[in-house]
Amino acid sequence: MSAFARAWQSDFAWSFRRSPVAVVSFIVVVVLVGAAVFAPLIAPYDPFDPATLNLMNGFSKPMEPNAFTGETFWLGTDDQGRDVFSTILYGMRISLFVGFSAVLFAMVLGIVLGLVTGYVGGWTETIIMRIADVQLTFPAILVAMLIFGVAKGFTPVHLRDEMAIWVLILAIGLSDWVQFARVVRGATLVEKNKEYTQAAKLIGRRPAAIMFWHILPNVMSPVLVIATISLALAIIAEATLSFLGVGAPPTQPSLGTLIRIGQGFLFSGEWWIILFPAVTLLALALSVNLLGDWLRDALNPRLR
Repeated sequence: MSAFARAWQSDFAWSFRRSPVAVVSFIVVVVLVGAAVFAPLIAPYDPFDPATLNLMNGFSKPMEPNAFTGETFWLGTDDQGRDVFSTILYGMRISLFVGFSAVLFAMVLGIVLGLVTGYVGGWTETIIMRIADVQLTFPAILVAMLIFGVAKGFTPVHLRDEMAIWVLILAIGLSDWVQFARVVRGATLVEKNKEYTQAAKLIGRRPAAIMFWHILPNVMSPVLVIATISLALAIIAEATLSFLGVGAPPTQPSLGTLIRIGQGFLFSGEWWIILFPAVTLLALALSVNLLGDWLRDALNPRLR
């Protein structure tokens, strides 16, 4: 039997096939992520190339010919004549890049601190966990805004637009590491007293080797679940910060920036400028969140 056949017959794959919500969510995520990755090939226009913009195409309604140029756009255009469909594809790239990068940064930081606090203990554990407890008393979005403002203040003025995406990743990542650290710490406290860890100590393995080669593989299941759910939260956090004007710069608009731009035209009748980016953000975040919920149940041995 091939490796693919064995994987298809596994309990994990069976659980996936038996869950219509997981299957639909997975398809939606794959379609949206694929559309974002291949945006230069799919998008009919490059919305961020000023040479391709025509102000006469501004405020074109979806699937209706423009009164001046006669061009038709699937989802309409904004005030600058940019194709909304193309801006969504390119904006989704920014949102997904920020979300994935922020979760990866938070996961690596949380895993390292969780392993160290759970295995070493002592004052190291006390200091790190008290910092985590203090951070948990504040909403994550406020922590992200504070970190973004401080980091941006230290960034040179002429580099702020270029570094805005990286500062945004840093802010969201530092606001999200706590849950990874707490889960990994709890699992490490259990794993370090098991026989395989004691055996590794007896043969002279270094503490770092025991933590990363022996304990880490056994605590990854809950980490993957948290990472999946955190991805949806990170995408929403990025959209919230960009909507408030402290996230992605106007030269690199994300879905949150597009929603903020569309809000200004909502009550003047140009509803499509905000509707389609908002629906895309909702579909992306909801699908990732539902997929994370299924993954949590699938990896929980008590529910098998």
